[in-house]
Amino acid sequence: MATIPFADPYVDAVLPPDVLRVGPSGEVSPWLDHAYLAAHAAEIDVLHLHTGPASSTAAAVECWAETVRRLGVPLVVTVHGLGARAGDGGCPGNPAMDAHLEAVLSTAEVVFTLTPGAADEIAERYGRTAIVVAHPAVAAPDPDVGAERGLVGLRLGRVSAAVPDPGALVRATLSGAVSGGGRLRVLVDAADEPWAGSEARKLAARGELELLVHPSSEWPAQLQQLHVAVLPEPCGHHSRDLEICRDVGTRVVAPGCGWFADQWSDVVSYGSHEQGRLDPVSLAAAIGAALIRPMPRPADCDWREEQRAAVRQVHADVYAQVAGDRSWV
Repeated sequence: MATIPFADPYVDAVLPPDVLRVGPSGEVSPWLDHAYLAAHAAEIDVLHLHTGPASSTAAAVECWAETVRRLGVPLVVTVHGLGARAGDGGCPGNPAMDAHLEAVLSTAEVVFTLTPGAADEIAERYGRTAIVVAHPAVAAPDPDVGAERGLVGLRLGRVSAAVPDPGALVRATLSGAVSGGGRLRVLVDAADEPWAGSEARKLAARGELELLVHPSSEWPAQLQQLHVAVLPEPCGHHSRDLEICRDVGTRVVAPGCGWFADQWSDVVSYGSHEQGRLDPVSLAAAIGAALIRPMPRPADCDWREEQRAAVRQVHADVYAQVAGDRSWV
């Protein structure tokens, strides 16, 4: 079978051990090229799409989906995120993502998603029934890494529509950390260092926060050192970082929109102004509330392993079903 992407922590976690992935393994999957797909369709029994062609036009995605249908390749889609409709919970709409999902979900034989709330929205917006599978563990606590009570962490990446004003986000997070008796550490992946933001650098130079640049391989350990992790993620999404926090025992502050609280009930939520703008008062209050709660215990490793085995079995059953259906065509 082919997976898009070829590999990442989630794909690796849910893939049944006896499944053979067909490459090549690159950062951009060649299976998203309709010409490559047409030339190599006979090599695969199932195509599983996790991450779609975000930069492609709606017409290009529709062309790709039509190629999948024409070739009779069984398509399985996991919906990790949905573009919010304009006005939903104060979040700006995402017409491009909506058009992409419309094309691939109308083509998919089976649809997965990670929470009941997302499944309900998929049914309402696209008329498809999604199988809900839990997000499995993608990290394990390091017994040699300790957590600092009162330490709040905020990860900054590249400026995007989801986080258009990182300076405002940093100031609001700092306010919440200080008012709650803690301190702030801004975390920047080494690959994103140029986008760390002038506000974070300025406040770090004045000693008001700690700015730490780290390699991506250290991300689970960085989260484990925190009392509270602030997730500035867009509406309509699930979060891998939230699952890492659950596994290593770090409390999460996340937007009230989307399905973060569906993923893990032990989440402190904050709200947004209309049009999706950050509500700094709500964020600061949520951080303060999170800091007075004890740090959660790491998730039980045996339970998480059983959960992952169950998720893999569901995937194995679906792959066998859709591949078997194709053999009769």
